[in-house]
Amino acid sequence: MPMKLDGRRESTNVEDRRGMSRGVKAGIGGGIGGILLIALITFLGGGDLGDVVQNVASSGVLEQTDPQTEQSFSEEEQQLAKFSRQILAATEDIWTEKFKEMGYAYTPPTLVLFTNSVQSACGSASSAVGPFYCSGDQKLYIDLSFFSTMKQQLGADGDFAYAYVIAHEVGHHVENLLGILGEAHKKMAQASKTEANKISVRLELLADYYAGVWAHYDNEEYQSLEDGDIEEAINCANVIGDNYLQKKAQGYVQPDSFTHGTSAQRMKWLKLGLQTGDMTRTTFGIPESQL
Repeated sequence: MPMKLDGRRESTNVEDRRGMSRGVKAGIGGGIGGILLIALITFLGGGDLGDVVQNVASSGVLEQTDPQTEQSFSEEEQQLAKFSRQILAATEDIWTEKFKEMGYAYTPPTLVLFTNSVQSACGSASSAVGPFYCSGDQKLYIDLSFFSTMKQQLGADGDFAYAYVIAHEVGHHVENLLGILGEAHKKMAQASKTEANKISVRLELLADYYAGVWAHYDNEEYQSLEDGDIEEAINCANVIGDNYLQKKAQGYVQPDSFTHGTSAQRMKWLKLGLQTGDMTRTTFGIPESQL
């Protein structure tokens, strides 16, 4: 279901690096293996790429290709690029206003569109890691082909499902500006792997919540959502839950290894943000049973 974006502005806080990257090409294994397993389990991550980049490289998923000197993009990809710029602009408008109400100034992130691989302040990464936010340079990185992966492999399709991906990464930027992300990363660095994973889950669920908060106010101001849009995003939250992805990838789940939250948790917090728009709510400082 298309969102109502006609006439909406496009953000200028965008670096279009598509076709400029030295080839780090993802080889797809069987089914949801290879690139898809790595991308979707790290999908919507918090920006610390060290482990996942090492895992991708050591697994042999990456192979070098020739530099791309000339790139032509399909009409569909160009439409997705425009859509991404419009959604980024929409987040800029809403978060500028919300931060002003809280007595803060909002500094928007930069959206980097890339093909195959990219260099960030968090390190080099291939599109195998999925969309990510890097707090080191306050940029969010997306290879637009990921939306096709969502649609083809998980059935997560639709404008608002795609907008949720972008808004979630912007949610990490909001966490960063509010000091939440930095504090959480400090605690994660000092904690055991299991405890660090639990902190990561809270960060991811909060970014889901902020994505919902953004959508709440964007729809309130622009009536941007139509029948079916919310269901698209909720379905996307469902199929990117740790339990769903692990079950699909390996046939069983390992709760201690969850880093993003279960399907039920992700759907819950996205819906809470959509319904309430309440910036005082948080996933930190509450019992685990309430997540």
